[in-house]
Amino acid sequence: MSRDANILVVDDDDRICKILVRYLSSAGYQVKTAANGEEMRHCMQRQQPDLVILDLQMPGEHGLELARVLRKDSNVGIIIVTGTGGQIDKIVGLELGADDFISKPVDERELLARVRSILRRVKQTSNLPANMDISVVKFAGWTLDFVAHELKSPSGEDIQLTSYEFQLLATLVKNANRVLSRDQIMDNITGRDWMPSDRSVDVLIGKLRKKIEENTHKPVLIKTIRGAGYKFTAHVEYS
Repeated sequence: MSRDANILVVDDDDRICKILVRYLSSAGYQVKTAANGEEMRHCMQRQQPDLVILDLQMPGEHGLELARVLRKDSNVGIIIVTGTGGQIDKIVGLELGADDFISKPVDERELLARVRSILRRVKQTSNLPANMDISVVKFAGWTLDFVAHELKSPSGEDIQLTSYEFQLLATLVKNANRVLSRDQIMDNITGRDWMPSDRSVDVLIGKLRKKIEENTHKPVLIKTIRGAGYKFTAHVEYS
């Protein structure tokens, strides 16, 4: 995989910045640092990075507010680094558009694995022509037609999906390799008889898994991210 991606580390702790720069540079990435929101904006204006690694606890603007600003203005990948491990911050961060969380102290191998995963998503999205209306995608041998509302298995079999199952799969596929909270999933599923709740999302995930996973006890396409939500992990090809 190409290592020419640009990464911006936003953290007021110089020691942490140096550690992250060493990890990422050794993997071949181009890395810049910023100590606060103002410096982050300056870096974003000079060169749009592919990924921002963002600390939560900084003087001035909080990391969650900076994540909201980043997601509002761009499709840049966002990893939030936290030393607290608080579930509320994690859930709020994901709802604001962060792709992933990682806790301090940062493990080098874990960090690089998450960076690679998110950069794949960013690359998939950036390769799409502007204003392109995507109608068909493929993943793990499956074919999903957004216009015809059809799903075909790797063997070519038509798989019957309910309206809600189709909306759920479409939402997951369009956000491949991003963690989606239950609230985000609920916001994308609509219907007069849809009674959204955390439990209803979990039930719907279970039904969809029965139709696309080989082993529902060990799912490989739709992963449960404890305390956060769900992530669609298959590589998606756009037609």
